[in-house]
Amino acid sequence: MALLYSHGSRLLQLHRHPFYASSPCCSRRRLASSIIVESTLTYSDAIEIEIERAKTTAELLACPICFEPLVRRGPCGINQSAISRSAFKCKNCKKAFSTREVFLDLTVTAGSNEYQEVPPIGTELFRNPLVSFVYERGWRQNFATAGFPGPDEEVKLAQEFLKPALGGVLLDVSCGSGLLSRRFAMSDSYSAVIALDFSENMLRQAYELIKEDKALDSRNLALVRADVARLPFAQGTIDAVHAGAAIHCWPSPSTGVAEISRILKPGGVFVATTFLSPITDLQMDVLKPFLQIYRTAASSMSIRYWTESELEDLCHACGFVSYQKVRRNGFIMLSASKPKETDNE
Repeated sequence: MALLYSHGSRLLQLHRHPFYASSPCCSRRRLASSIIVESTLTYSDAIEIEIERAKTTAELLACPICFEPLVRRGPCGINQSAISRSAFKCKNCKKAFSTREVFLDLTVTAGSNEYQEVPPIGTELFRNPLVSFVYERGWRQNFATAGFPGPDEEVKLAQEFLKPALGGVLLDVSCGSGLLSRRFAMSDSYSAVIALDFSENMLRQAYELIKEDKALDSRNLALVRADVARLPFAQGTIDAVHAGAAIHCWPSPSTGVAEISRILKPGGVFVATTFLSPITDLQMDVLKPFLQIYRTAASSMSIRYWTESELEDLCHACGFVSYQKVRRNGFIMLSASKPKETDNE
């Protein structure tokens, strides 16, 4: 459907980008988009509107090497059906990205044959097929002993912090088997939910669990493999990021949080849950001489327990503002926002 704009005594016809009508971020505007609009907009106004529309309809997924939007051949949309039937390539790096698996692999090393990396033990642990299988079958339930309220309540708490991003694209980083991603998608609060993890086996489990729930067939939920230290999105393109029980497992939490800050739109929201240390901030001051020794030993397993002040400091260091939190024993949910453009003026 084209849009018609008045320009003097004639109508200016601007063709809608084909991605616009099928884009999940425009699902709530499809009814309005089917109407031919006649107005008294000037030619320059119409061009500005078309430029802004082009920004919103560009391919969201980007190259993990140069961060330029990928070129897609196939149906548009952020959902499993569209992505699985599409081919992706970076026009700058000339690299193709495979959808042969049940997920789209957007890691830097995707498609490499000889090159191998040795991730930290903690990262490799979650790539193990057995750990991926038991994650929702006993492993995650044990988090209750630390104060985690359970997936339904965690999503409910997160939704309160995520209100500014309602209707936008939510990225669920380190999604694991999609325990919370599925709930976010079922809430119909977002135009699309991207469930992202580095573990191939976690994503395969997520796919199997998604298939079991027919109600998810009509939801814009997509599985992507990527590294939190190299997120495959251009700067300022994501409305909200959630990381459930994850940042304590990242090899470099500061790098991951900085990447999240990079891809969020101005005013975008970051929500995360993790484990708090039983040691208070006051006790931590006393134990500081021994703290680095402990963390050096623990880092080989990618294990980390935080103090509240550390988490707040990390968010501020990565450019976030409006830090908030909810704490229950050893469980903490934090929220912080990317500064709005007006905040930087």
